[in-house]
Amino acid sequence: MRFRYAMVCSSNQNRSMEAHALLKRQGLDVASYGTGSHVKLPGPSVREPNVYDFGTPYKQMFDELRRKDPELYKRNGILQMLKRNLSVKLAPQRWQDNAGDGVFDVVMTFEEKVFDSVLEDLNNREQSLMKTILVMNLEVKDNHEEAAIGGRLALELCQEIEGNETWEDTIDDIVAGFEKQHRRKLVYSISFY
Repeated sequence: MRFRYAMVCSSNQNRSMEAHALLKRQGLDVASYGTGSHVKLPGPSVREPNVYDFGTPYKQMFDELRRKDPELYKRNGILQMLKRNLSVKLAPQRWQDNAGDGVFDVVMTFEEKVFDSVLEDLNNREQSLMKTILVMNLEVKDNHEEAAIGGRLALELCQEIEGNETWEDTIDDIVAGFEKQHRRKLVYSISFY
């Protein structure tokens, strides 16, 4: 493994965790985060989401939702998603609170506002190491089907990056090839630690 990866979505539940699980299975050095103020999961209606603090264990969410309405949360895929998540790590983590987790080489986001939040956070940090970090956004709708597709695409992209000595010299070609092959737009920026 050459590089360290971070997968980031809003709540560290669906898109980032799908990608985290896939990259981890392939032996890549990966972590995942959310950028929201709280972790939100669908509830009985749009106006009644289930809201948790970052750091609440996935197992606790699973047990609570299974008690509340097992049929609903099984039908909408939330219980299966939480089961996957708790097999990957203990609890959702917030990107803005991750400074103690060390540095990453590549950060992959799955939504433009998350991409913007990650860049803003990196720009507000003290940049004493002057180590480059590649921040990429692959737009992925927040549903189970799209998260599965987005996770596979993120894995493919990270494997392509991993196959190069340094991403700085090849990123334009990697992005152009990816966009051509998958007909999906990638946005990227370079920041520093």
